[in-house]
Amino acid sequence: MNLLILDKIIKDALIEDIPNGDISTEAIIPLESKSKVDLIAKEDGVLAGLEVFTRVFELLSLNSEFSVKVDLYKKDGDKVYNKEKIGELTGSTRIILSGERVALNFLGRMSGISTYTNKVVSIIKDSKTKILDTRKTTPNLRVLEKYSVKIGGGQNHRFNLSDGILLKDNHVAFAGGVKAAVTKARENSSFVRKVEVEVENLDMVKEALEARADIIMLDNMSLDNIKEALILIKDKALVECSGNITLDNISRYASLGVDFISLGALTHSAPCLDISMKNLVPFS
Repeated sequence: MNLLILDKIIKDALIEDIPNGDISTEAIIPLESKSKVDLIAKEDGVLAGLEVFTRVFELLSLNSEFSVKVDLYKKDGDKVYNKEKIGELTGSTRIILSGERVALNFLGRMSGISTYTNKVVSIIKDSKTKILDTRKTTPNLRVLEKYSVKIGGGQNHRFNLSDGILLKDNHVAFAGGVKAAVTKARENSSFVRKVEVEVENLDMVKEALEARADIIMLDNMSLDNIKEALILIKDKALVECSGNITLDNISRYASLGVDFISLGALTHSAPCLDISMKNLVPFS
């Protein structure tokens, strides 16, 4: 993970949470106080974001004569279980308490995404279908959220609008149809770039094939229509499915043999994993 980008994200979060000092902690904790505290999982999951968690305390320690050491017993991608100890923090009590919420917010959010992604991937593990994320991410946190998807066993779709050509419904509407949109995209982009186009029915699939789209996204199409679309497409393009796909029905989509299933829910709906810092003990 790029440290410059990571540090900016963390510093912005710290400025948001500690704009003018931690007045609760500073009111009762002496400057020289030292403590140790446990990092504990409160539910089962897949960890992601331990580097981010640790970096919060490293940055807080940079501008202080005191510091906090983070010792971890797990790494990103490891499974963790309820009540399991993930690590231990020792050092400045003030820094531990001031960084606690920001560090846990990152770790819980990222681990929640990796846990949810891992659950989805596990459901369809016997199929050839790959699970993709989308751009439906928290503003300014995309790098962390897409990283978490990969840790959970998923794959990243485009990172941003500069990363690949994906012609969606409004592009198609403006161009006057799927074939026109794909043709125009090919005329105005490098030959090394693949062109993906979103379609909603079988007529649009036929247009995409005529225009030689590299990837055809079947958006909000029924299972029966997807079956028909796959017969039409054969090996002429890669196939991605998206829209109204849930944990309950994803195995049915994967069983059809599509190449990819993209899920915005991986990042916009994954619940945070419950992780806490407990058992704080002061020492001299």
